[in-house]
Amino acid sequence: MTKLQALLFDVDGTIADTEELHRQSFNQAFLRAGLKWTWDSAYYAELLAVSGGQDRIAFHIERLDEAPGEKERLRRLIPLIHQTKTREFGVRLEECSLQPRPGIVRLVEEATAANLKIGFASTSAWVNVSAMLSATFGPATKLQVGAIANADMGARKKPHPDVYEMLMRMLRVPAEACVAFEDSANGVDAARAAGVLVVATPSPWTAGQDLSRADLVLPHLGDPAHKLDAQAAARIGGAPWLGLNELSALRQEHALKREPCTPPHRDVL
Repeated sequence: MTKLQALLFDVDGTIADTEELHRQSFNQAFLRAGLKWTWDSAYYAELLAVSGGQDRIAFHIERLDEAPGEKERLRRLIPLIHQTKTREFGVRLEECSLQPRPGIVRLVEEATAANLKIGFASTSAWVNVSAMLSATFGPATKLQVGAIANADMGARKKPHPDVYEMLMRMLRVPAEACVAFEDSANGVDAARAAGVLVVATPSPWTAGQDLSRADLVLPHLGDPAHKLDAQAAARIGGAPWLGLNELSALRQEHALKREPCTPPHRDVL
């Protein structure tokens, strides 16, 4: 079996729960654009099945009961609305104290100490990804980013595998030497389609999505202050949190039974 060489992380929802900040930023951008749109929490959770902010806005426009001409006018506003939303998100990140999800910092530091490469695969804009990493890990964390692949690089969005394939080329590692961490069905499908073993840790926003294609599903990665419950710990041999030893066992377990897979056809929403 190929030696583990890299850990690949989704950003929003996986390393920190930022979706409420995104939702608020969208609503503020709509207000600034003179639009009477408000995405409540339940509706925004549905929209998370659409990867990418501009695509999310476009999907919303298609759902509106508006004349074709008005929909076309609104579609032309999408880039400007999204630019405003991106700025609003940056402001909110600076104003809040963003907390990483349990186990993220611990596992990244453990992997870094073991000389593993760390990469991030996101469908968010570069400025958002950069701000997220800075806000989540901060200067005290021993984070050495090997590469970041994101939507600005022209890749098709998740569930397509492009962003993961791009990230692995940037890191110069094969799929069988990686483990990916995701929180959504689109992300799991993207990593699986790229041939990568996937650990899913759903956030409150994605807990209702179908994550059955992940190789392992945990409520979070766990750490000394947030140990996994007995049921979750049993999935990784009884350990209180997921570490490199548990990832090694998981890779061995799946090495023989993994089958080549293609991304499933799923209608959005």
